[in-house]
Amino acid sequence: MTEKTQKNVKIAPGAVVCIEGEIRGDVTTGSRMVIYPKAQIVAEIRPIVISEGNLTEQALFINAHHEYTTPDVGDSEPELRIIGTNNVFEVSCYSQAMKRVDNDVIESKAYVGRNVILTNGCIIGACCSLNTFVIIHENTVISDADCFYWRQTE
Repeated sequence: MTEKTQKNVKIAPGAVVCIEGEIRGDVTTGSRMVIYPKAQIVAEIRPIVISEGNLTEQALFINAHHEYTTPDVGDSEPELRIIGTNNVFEVSCYSQAMKRVDNDVIESKAYVGRNVILTNGCIIGACCSLNTFVIIHENTVISDADCFYWRQTE
C-alpha cells in the first residue's frame, strides 16, 4: 500500500494485509482478517467497516458513486458499508452490497450490486450477477447463470 492509500486505514491487530492489496479511503478492518494480493477495498465517499474473520481473495469492495457505481444506483448518496464476520470473498468477485451479516460466501467472478441485501449464511455462486433490489434470505444458495436459488437446511 502506498502512503496515500493508508491515510484513513485502520488495521486491527491480528489482521493480515498483503502488500499488493489496495485499500483506499476510510477503511477499518477487524482481527483475523486476511486481504490477499490484488484485493481492492475502495471507500471513496463513505467508510467501509470490515469485521473480524473475513477472507478476501482478489475481491473488489466499493462504497462510492460516479465511475464506480452501477446504473441501478441512481443519484442516491452511499452510506456506511458494513461487512460482518466470517465471510469469504473469492477470486475476482465484485461487491457493492451495503450491509452483510455473517458467514456469507461470494464465489469467484460473482457480482453483487449495491441494492442487494444479504443475510446470514448466504452463498452467491460463481459468475452469478445480482444487480436489482433483492433481499437474500438466510441460508440461501444462488447458483447457475440464471441465478437459480434454494434454501439450505443448515
